[in-house]
Amino acid sequence: MSQSITLSDLRAWLLGYADEMDRQSEYLCELDAAIGDGDHGSNMVRGMERVRSRLLDGREEAGDIGDLLRAVAMTLISSIGGAAGPLYGAFFMHASREFAGCYELNVEQLAQLFRAGYEGVRQRGKASTGEKTMLDTLHPAVVAFEEAAARGESLTDGLGQAVLAAYDGMVQTREIEAKKGRASYLGLRSIGHQDPGATSAFYLVAALHQVKCPGEEPLAGRIAASEKE
Repeated sequence: MSQSITLSDLRAWLLGYADEMDRQSEYLCELDAAIGDGDHGSNMVRGMERVRSRLLDGREEAGDIGDLLRAVAMTLISSIGGAAGPLYGAFFMHASREFAGCYELNVEQLAQLFRAGYEGVRQRGKASTGEKTMLDTLHPAVVAFEEAAARGESLTDGLGQAVLAAYDGMVQTREIEAKKGRASYLGLRSIGHQDPGATSAFYLVAALHQVKCPGEEPLAGRIAASEKE
């Protein structure tokens, strides 16, 4: 199995994520209804449908990784409502700045992509980890990528570890009091609810893992333990 992420892999990632948003739209809206406006799923579907259309009509066939990520950023900013559009747009826009002239990524560069995306979201949202946001999923995934790269592990191993870390971060948002957005109005009543943005961010990491590691199920034990709680 190739130990690099190509432009073709990135397009497959984005198309897979669009499909996952279709499947998870109702669930994301249910999570958001408990602590927000109830439209996170439908907003993500709308944005990723626009991304899918751009990818399938051939407009993004030419160019490098930076060009692709920048086009995704602009599409999401212009088509996703609420806070999600600017935040996901910031993720892809900041990541795009690192990869002008680049056509494939190794594990170190993939860690760099997710670190840049995380920093974009952090700056745009003026948020930190521990505030019940998508950062609580993205940060542990970034750390997992960076630690895998530092140990000299393969890209596929790094992806597997990042998915596990992202899942744990997502689940942990159930125990966090919201400090940002509409959910923050609930104060302590937001505890016990999983953050919808953290959840859609988990699917973003998981969709990339599925592209490079099809058929692997690293989360089976985590999900079984979570369901027993």
